[in-house]
Amino acid sequence: MTRRVLPYRVPAQHVVAAEPWRLVVEDGEVALPEAIPDWDYRMDLHVRRSVRVDLDRARRDSGLPMNAALVLSAVWTATGSNLSGPAQHIRLAEGGSSTVEFDIRLLGSDLGGLLLLDTALLLAERRTDARPSAPRRAGSVLWSERQAVRLQGDAPQFPMAVIDFERTSFPDSAAWHLHISGGLESATMGSLLLLVNERNTVTTAAFQNAARPRPIDRIVLSAVYADAARIMVEHALKHEDFTEESDYPDGSLGATLLSLFDQLFPGQSITDIRLRQRQSPALFGSDLQAAVKIFEV
Repeated sequence: MTRRVLPYRVPAQHVVAAEPWRLVVEDGEVALPEAIPDWDYRMDLHVRRSVRVDLDRARRDSGLPMNAALVLSAVWTATGSNLSGPAQHIRLAEGGSSTVEFDIRLLGSDLGGLLLLDTALLLAERRTDARPSAPRRAGSVLWSERQAVRLQGDAPQFPMAVIDFERTSFPDSAAWHLHISGGLESATMGSLLLLVNERNTVTTAAFQNAARPRPIDRIVLSAVYADAARIMVEHALKHEDFTEESDYPDGSLGATLLSLFDQLFPGQSITDIRLRQRQSPALFGSDLQAAVKIFEV
């Protein structure tokens, strides 16, 4: 196991006692899981945790004076959207022990993929009087911890919007439409948009209940995913230069489609998949249903 060695003294790990992250739900709080398979971009996340710091020991072990300013910081990063940002920064008391309550709300539209929650104890201000072995730069990390939560599993995740199809060119009675624009090098977040018809109450309710879906909601979400996967696969196969050897930038539509093919058709070449889709589209449609495990709720 690789261990990062810092060029300055840091306190022992037990100087900071961090409780596990908790996910706030309708009925209260639950332990933040390793994955939230029913998450979608309309679902904001509300998380909390308590962190207790022995400030005197943290400063003493780090070789810092007792008046050194310290701060606890929480930062989030989402691999699916390539976005990150500070969640909460709390300046700590001068001495003794301090307990901090993190209470963070994250917008679902900013998230996706793997959500990383980093908590760190930092030196708040630059020290010009620090010992040679002590941290001196503002932002020097004295303690840190990371928790990862997978927000998308096998299902492709992308932004969505609920609109009235009667005001668009789409059929009034259609339930949803997956819009794909841009080339394979374009960013996924800007290339895919799932539009849901607000007049179709069954579908809109399924997405509203995605955090705690009813049996009917799971069936609807499975159907939407299967249809979205079909559209994305067909879109990819129309590009003759789309192969497993293609090199697309991280976060691009092409990279997302390659990942989707790896999940749906492991061990199969894209050339073989393209031939099967063209020679027997009906059979290929059945293959795709099996790959997405439609209605396995």
